[in-house]
Amino acid sequence: MKTLTRGLTKANFEQLSEFRYQMRRFERFSEQAAQGEGITPLQYLLLLHIKGYPERDWATVGELAERLQAQHHGVVALVSRCEALELVRRKVSETDRRQVEVHLLKAGEQLLARLAEMHRAELKSLKGTFSVPQIDV
Repeated sequence: MKTLTRGLTKANFEQLSEFRYQMRRFERFSEQAAQGEGITPLQYLLLLHIKGYPERDWATVGELAERLQAQHHGVVALVSRCEALELVRRKVSETDRRQVEVHLLKAGEQLLARLAEMHRAELKSLKGTFSVPQIDV
């Protein structure tokens, strides 16, 4: 097998390419599903990260910024847009008044449940095709 750059082979690049292709296909599916429900892909991710935050059903703005890999002020604006759609509500933390908790409202829960089911079905259809490349460097 021909070695290309820094020990990576052509097959390694093919694995990376396939992985990125499958990842992008799933992202595109997710974008279309969210838009089909009348929200942006980022709004879907916000709802998902609130509900999926470990050991509780809410998250702080700072925690959501980390999960979304976004700037704090951008997440504040995103939360405001979701609040206007009555999908989430903000609550000042009772334990640390500097922290703002973001909670899902009933409409957000319902929307997220529909989208999560669609995503689960799509992930099942990708079983075996979407795998992390094995690159030995």
